[in-house]
Amino acid sequence: MTGGERRKEAVVTASAAEEEEEEEFEVQDVRERLGSSMGSRFNLIDRQFGLSRRNAGGAGGGGGSGGGSSTSKFSRQSLINGFHYVSKGLIIHPDNRWYRAWSKFILLWAVYSSFFTPMEFGFFRGLPENLFILDIVGQIAFLFDIVLQFFISYRDPQTYRMVYKRSPIALRYLKSHFIVDLLGCMPWDIIYQVSGRREEVRYLLWIRLWRVRRVIEFFYKMEKDIRINYLFTRIIKLIVVELYCTHTAACIFYYLATTLPASSEGYTWIGSLKMGDYSYAQFRDIDIWTRYTTSLYFAIVTMATVGYGDIHAVNLREMIFVMIYVSFDMILGAYLIGNMTALIVKGSKTEKYRDKMTDLIKYMNRNQLGRDIRNQITGHLRLQYERSYTEASVLQEIPISIRAKISETLYLPIIEKVVLFNGCSTEFINQIAVRLHEEFFLPGEIILEQGSVVDQLYFVCQGALEEVGMGEDGSEETVSLLQPNSSFGEISIICNIPQPYTVRVCELCRLLRLDKQSFSDILEIFFYDGRKILNNLLQAKEATLRDNNLESDITFHIGKQEAELALRVNSAAFHGDLFQLKGFIRAGADPNRTDYDGRSPLHLAASRGYEDMASFLIGKGVDVDVKDKFGNTPLMEAIKSGHDRVASLLVEKGASLNIDDAGSFLCTSVVRGDSDFLKRFLAFGVDPNSKDYDHRTPLHVAASEGLYLMAKLLVEAGASVFTKDRWGNTPLDEGRKCGNKNLIKLLDGAKTAQMAEMGDSPLGTRVTETHHSRKCTVFPFHPWCPKEERKRVGILLWVPKSIEELIKAAAEQLEFQGEEDSTSSTCVVTEDGGRILDANMIDDGQKLYLINQTR
Repeated sequence: MTGGERRKEAVVTASAAEEEEEEEFEVQDVRERLGSSMGSRFNLIDRQFGLSRRNAGGAGGGGGSGGGSSTSKFSRQSLINGFHYVSKGLIIHPDNRWYRAWSKFILLWAVYSSFFTPMEFGFFRGLPENLFILDIVGQIAFLFDIVLQFFISYRDPQTYRMVYKRSPIALRYLKSHFIVDLLGCMPWDIIYQVSGRREEVRYLLWIRLWRVRRVIEFFYKMEKDIRINYLFTRIIKLIVVELYCTHTAACIFYYLATTLPASSEGYTWIGSLKMGDYSYAQFRDIDIWTRYTTSLYFAIVTMATVGYGDIHAVNLREMIFVMIYVSFDMILGAYLIGNMTALIVKGSKTEKYRDKMTDLIKYMNRNQLGRDIRNQITGHLRLQYERSYTEASVLQEIPISIRAKISETLYLPIIEKVVLFNGCSTEFINQIAVRLHEEFFLPGEIILEQGSVVDQLYFVCQGALEEVGMGEDGSEETVSLLQPNSSFGEISIICNIPQPYTVRVCELCRLLRLDKQSFSDILEIFFYDGRKILNNLLQAKEATLRDNNLESDITFHIGKQEAELALRVNSAAFHGDLFQLKGFIRAGADPNRTDYDGRSPLHLAASRGYEDMASFLIGKGVDVDVKDKFGNTPLMEAIKSGHDRVASLLVEKGASLNIDDAGSFLCTSVVRGDSDFLKRFLAFGVDPNSKDYDHRTPLHVAASEGLYLMAKLLVEAGASVFTKDRWGNTPLDEGRKCGNKNLIKLLDGAKTAQMAEMGDSPLGTRVTETHHSRKCTVFPFHPWCPKEERKRVGILLWVPKSIEELIKAAAEQLEFQGEEDSTSSTCVVTEDGGRILDANMIDDGQKLYLINQTR
């Protein structure tokens, strides 16, 4: 091919593209694009456009395969011609060439009627014969157009499908402007003369101005036609608007002058007009064009307010109308100036659309794109222009919180019906709704291709799509038809695999789109909803073999999310983020789930001393005695870290200090010399006589190491000095070996006291009374009460043998309520809120608090 031939072909291609750009989406284009899949899609198109193979075949007189072939040929030819035969008669496509010619013909009559109606109202009281015949011919043409409207198909603005059924077409026209069109075709001139020339009847002529809408539609199409200069089109439109407004005003001005009695016509704007030596006193004798020109001159100079005073209103009616007219002219002037400014600035939506369409056509011509892809590009651009209210830019200036509310209002009812989300929590669905984006797709477009990497999840609001499986030999198999409330792309996103099917649009679709990252972020929090999505997905796909192979991948993905969520929950507990922890649990996280070391959130909260978080977890029913892989319970973690309030809370909720090999644990604590640590464990009920693998007690270790303070704590906690280890040694023996005199004295004293308690004193007499060597002060209020409530006086008491005796004595002296059942409802606690279970744990001079647990 020579260079000249290529240039000639490019020019022809560009011309054809420009001619086809303004045409709407044809049914034949849809059939060609979907022709490769001859199954459900062809039937779907037949149902969509109201075509019937049976009726067409019958008309052709054929049956079987021959009838089917003739039907296809007949239907295709009908589509090309723009006529469609349905069960109730003939339907005309709006792009039929004969109907388009008729539309141009009726447009000329609409222009004539729009300009002649004000003139007939103002200048005529009964039409002359030539204008009367012309008027009757025009009304007959409009009557024929009314009949024709009952046979013109239309494009549904919601589904973007052509409607060919007679009932919807007729109902739509009857509901819109049938009445106004019919009234405009009435012979009002004849009715005026028959009614005795009643002036009120002539006002009904203004109904015909409804026909000006055809002129408006004509200019609207011209503005979008890139073959016509946009500046030229807009200027012509503005000139027509200005001329039409002044023309109508001129007719009304003349009407005001001719509806007064003949004796008063000299007191009108035209009757009193004198220009030079010429007087308009006998204006009825002047030819009609001079009168019209004078009226138009008055209307224009009044609108522009540049008159020289030679022509003006002279009576009250004219003054009132001039005031109304000038007020309207201010609005008209602002409209004209604003549009001219917009032409200079070049910022209108239509002009941006034209510029973008021009650039696209140049691009398509340069790259010699095929007809199918051309139609898809131009059709999608037109769809975006006509449905620009769905663009996110419309709401760009609105705060994101309000945009989220708008999305929730618009899309939440739709997402709630999606089969994929059946049974999911309301919070999860709300999070999905606020992240959606709305899109429209024309028939024939492919949204997802088989084998592609998917990063978007789609939900069908309106329209229909199909999932098509592509074979290695290029064959196609329709897998399923996607209707409203369906979704696609979820398998690829959840399993991180290529798209298993091609998804193609069968009719205009309104889709909601969610990107993969947002969906993954939501699933990381609402992972239990992810498990429900898995079940819904498998049920929706009817558990086919291919989906069963995917089940293990999906289950692995969900298990990974569960493990990650358990770490997030424990991290929130470790850092004391109660708000985040509550959010995880509301999303379905299990507070009893442990991490890789067997630690639960309660372990971490107790070890960090977060009392509010521990209380919240206990309220959620967590196991207070759960052990990690190292045998530690939450109570043990709280005691180790010195968080007495958390430990007291755990004890109140039923936690027990079950230590594996308590003897070795206490012996190790004694060796470390941590007296506070040992004291806390003894206070919470650990047996001080626990033995290790050598039958040694903590007192053995303290005596052998010469640890006086540790030994004193153990003796006061009730440690026995008579216990023998594997080698038969007692703590007293170990102390004597150590040689610490103070320690030996302590152990000897303990030996005497313990023998006295057993009734085996050295003197052989039973000791019935014990010398009180410790005292304590007991207060009748809680240690955490506000200062204004801590005004009651306490009492100083000797520490008795048992805690029950102390409670009873303190209750009697302080007249404390609840002393009748002190063992069950009343207890003694320390300043840190720790409950004292044994009187031997009380130090000399310690402050104690008597409280009622039930209050």
